[in-house]
Amino acid sequence: METLVKYYAHISTVMPLLLKGAALTVQITALSVFFGTIIGLGMSLMKISSNKVLRLISTVYVDFIRGTPLLVQILLIYFGIPGVIREITGETFRMAPLMAGVIACSINSGAYVAEIFRSGIQSIDRGQMEAARSLGMTKSQAMTNVILPQAFKRVVPPMGNEFIILLKDSSLLSVIGVHELTRQGQLYIAATFASFPVYLAIAFVYLIMTFSISRLVSYLERRLSISDRRD
Repeated sequence: METLVKYYAHISTVMPLLLKGAALTVQITALSVFFGTIIGLGMSLMKISSNKVLRLISTVYVDFIRGTPLLVQILLIYFGIPGVIREITGETFRMAPLMAGVIACSINSGAYVAEIFRSGIQSIDRGQMEAARSLGMTKSQAMTNVILPQAFKRVVPPMGNEFIILLKDSSLLSVIGVHELTRQGQLYIAATFASFPVYLAIAFVYLIMTFSISRLVSYLERRLSISDRRD
């Protein structure tokens, strides 16, 4: 009983810090998915382009990012890029941990989003493009006004999954000192050695966030399916 009381005291003490870290985690994830969506959409259009150079660039980017761990990418951007700049210019360059984390997560997310959009675009019947072209639209107009709006509806579930995955993977940013959810817990543990209750609380906060997002994605999916049936 004494142990349970002690655990409860640690959890109640650390929870405000964890909630502060959770807020930063959500912000990092939202920014990374936003920029990752921009990168991914561009890369997906390059990958289905008739231009071989654009297809090659997109393929190399996607294969490299998907084939290497996010942790390595974080370290490469936070430590590697400043090192290269220092070697070239001779000037000391330091990148803020938060900025490096968002850049790394955005680049990582972009590779997965590229494949999500590519599959979503290619799942649209080719007759849709042909019909749009027959109405006098250019290929880019048909893609923007006809294909992409339909593809966006189909990529909502996998995009929700990508958000959840990146939300959890953002815990890796603790290695470069970003005070997100996991890092806040680690700092408290370093001072109190209360590892079990704190890590349990961290897991519980992550569970609440991922469960809430998955319910939101399910709701959006249902709304979009109702919209499709009405159409």
